[in-house]
Amino acid sequence: MTKLNNTLWNALVSVTLLMSSISAFAESDPKLWPVMKEAFFAKRDMQEVSFIKIDAPRRAESGAQVPVTYSIDNASANGVKITKLYAFVDANPIPLTATYHLTDALGNFQLSTRIRFETDAFVRLVGEDANGKLYLASREIRAAGGCGGTIEGNEAAIRASAGKIKFKVDEPAVIGGVTSTTFNIKHPMRTGLQRELVSQGYIPAFYIQKTEFSYNGKPILTIDVGVGTSEDPYFKFNFVPDVAGKLDVMATDNEGKTFVQQVDVKG
Repeated sequence: MTKLNNTLWNALVSVTLLMSSISAFAESDPKLWPVMKEAFFAKRDMQEVSFIKIDAPRRAESGAQVPVTYSIDNASANGVKITKLYAFVDANPIPLTATYHLTDALGNFQLSTRIRFETDAFVRLVGEDANGKLYLASREIRAAGGCGGTIEGNEAAIRASAGKIKFKVDEPAVIGGVTSTTFNIKHPMRTGLQRELVSQGYIPAFYIQKTEFSYNGKPILTIDVGVGTSEDPYFKFNFVPDVAGKLDVMATDNEGKTFVQQVDVKG
């Protein structure tokens, strides 16, 4: 599992049990968030803000692959510096889809990814600054069926291809300016809630749990990845290279396997 602190781990278990005990809603249910907020961030104040943004379709074609883009407008933040972003889908059985650890090298943070929806829900982005203050952005999306269901496939082939990486930096890179990088890793991202087609038994969770990006040896973005992230995890984000150098990524799955790749960044 993702290495959460004890508070977040206990919250994750509590909310998972809560979501398992209620039936699926035909529409997004705003009553879920207050319960989840208390479970994850007990008694902590949280301010709704406009400088944290979620761009996504109102209705997704597939609950298994819902495209979203998260961003932070530093100019509108009035000095608030977000160091960590928690991304939730509040109606998912396991609602915490990922936690993003941010650095100054990202500039105005902007990241695109794909996530799963079990039913219509709200995406909630909770930003945390260095002082522990919390800030909230929300967006409603209609999508369903992405977390459970039955799956089939050649297990040997699936595991043989797991970990294959496509990693590139848009050219020409802008030294001292905004540069975009795209990361995609082959992986089934099994949730532990899916059933094998023939036996109908639950298939064990098998997923990428951490992705670490560094530039010239310095961390620029670390992602604690959850099973709410879609199959074949995809992250496209901006960063600001201060000099030419090397961009590295290391992805780790929940079985302890690591996958690495490096790309050159030239001005």
